Amino acid sequence: MNLQNKVRIIEFPKICDPRGNLSFVEGGRHVPFPIRRVFFIYDVPGGETRGGHAHRTCQEVVTAVSGSFDLIITDGREQVLVHMNRANMGVLVPAGAWITMPNFTTGTVLMCIASEEYEEEDYIRDYDEYLRYVQALPEGERPVVAL
Repeated sequence: MNLQNKVRIIEFPKICDPRGNLSFVEGGRHVPFPIRRVFFIYDVPGGETRGGHAHRTCQEVVTAVSGSFDLIITDGREQVLVHMNRANMGVLVPAGAWITMPNFTTGTVLMCIASEEYEEEDYIRDYDEYLRYVQALPEGERPVVAL
């Protein structure tokens, strides 16, 4: 199985110190791709949900820098829910997986590490279109949603 097609939890290094902990991420070492973009989602109003899309080629590693939220990942057949609340834990979201992120707590900061620069053409934002897209993929290229 190609691990780049598989959802998986990634533990980032954690250096403990009485003054506070430090974690870091290096592209190609802690994430399975060179890092092309990093972005943050924050100040999410109560009750709002982020995500609601898939990427054709971009892979992402999602983490909660502070606070918490739920990360729901599906391939159109299987679904996994991960409660995100640790800064030293990320989840690899492979290309072709649909994500939804509800249940943000006040003050949450989400960090996303991406394998590609932003390109609107890479997004699939309609779930019915997504289902058609993922069903047309050869079995070996479909995202694997299981932990």
